Amino acid sequence: MGLFQRAHDIVEAKANKALDQAENPSDMLDLSYEKMLEQLTQVRQALVTIAASRKRIELQESQLQQSIAHLQDQAQAAVAQNRDDLAKEALARKAAAQQQIDQMEPQHQQLTEQEQKLEQTLNQLQSRVNAFRTQKETLKAEYTASKAVTSVNESVSGIS
Repeated sequence: MGLFQRAHDIVEAKANKALDQAENPSDMLDLSYEKMLEQLTQVRQALVTIAASRKRIELQESQLQQSIAHLQDQAQAAVAQNRDDLAKEALARKAAAQQQIDQMEPQHQQLTEQEQKLEQTLNQLQSRVNAFRTQKETLKAEYTASKAVTSVNESVSGIS
């Protein structure tokens, strides 16, 4: 073993020892909990975005349905006035609007499915976060208790 390897091993051992002393398990648990809460927030934001997109498509479909009804009325009025050219135009526009609705339906279905999956994911993640919070508090209490016991044992052995 070379001199540089030994020096490297010594520096690494000292660095690990210093990090072990500086690392507080309570702080690490709190950091993990905060990261979980951030993930929960991100999932909620994604859920809101998907719900807004789904609502926007529903609104567009509703407006197109109203337009279709209005165009149907126009076509009937044009036929009553013997204006076949206007009736054909209204029916052509009605068909175009119906085609748009038909094209939106798969998007609407996909967004609905994504929203449901994301809601399930959110519920599972929320359960995990709640369980972790309970476990975190238990571990922190155990750590504090064991630290106190160690301190008392060290004091008692010093008195002996």
